[in-house]
Amino acid sequence: MRDSINFLLAGVGGQGTILASDVLVNVGLALGFQAKQAEVHGMSQRGGSVTSHVRWGNLVYSPLVGAGEVDVFLAFEKVEALRSLQQLRAGALAVINLEAIQPVTVTSGGQLYPSDEWLHAAVEQVTERAAYVDGAAIAESLGNARAANVVLLGALSALMEREGLVDAHPATWLAIISERVPAKYVQVNRQAFEAGRRSVLPVA
Repeated sequence: MRDSINFLLAGVGGQGTILASDVLVNVGLALGFQAKQAEVHGMSQRGGSVTSHVRWGNLVYSPLVGAGEVDVFLAFEKVEALRSLQQLRAGALAVINLEAIQPVTVTSGGQLYPSDEWLHAAVEQVTERAAYVDGAAIAESLGNARAANVVLLGALSALMEREGLVDAHPATWLAIISERVPAKYVQVNRQAFEAGRRSVLPVA
């Protein structure tokens, strides 16, 4: 297991980026790291860009992650993924949600929304360790579209485990998630987490 990991989360207000960041901080603490989270930047109301930095380490002085120092990238929306690629270390692990939330500049006809081909080509310039997850579709299939952020956390947990970045049992993640969602949504969030893990794990 790595002795330090720098995370960057990027999304749009209303996608649950803050909850995901809080879960990551607490998973790090549960693993015995020092863990810190930067103040969320941008406009956290629905529609505004949101980014959050999380750092795990044996000794963490600052929560901020410098440009080119991101080891693990969790993108909740495709354009927000493109905006943040320059922050990644070459070969970083990336989990990218395939949800598209078109800004006013696109819906008004002033700009084009980037295609998936454009996104994939841009990501491949930075890393070959990228997984694309349709978090919104998976969450909707479970009956709660708002659980897409937990689908992505499930995918991230599985990939970090597979690549030896973290030695955390899924139960550790689930316990922390369960503490941070309303009781009536615990079960669907558990299902979302497990579905996210299945979306990136090879079928036995």
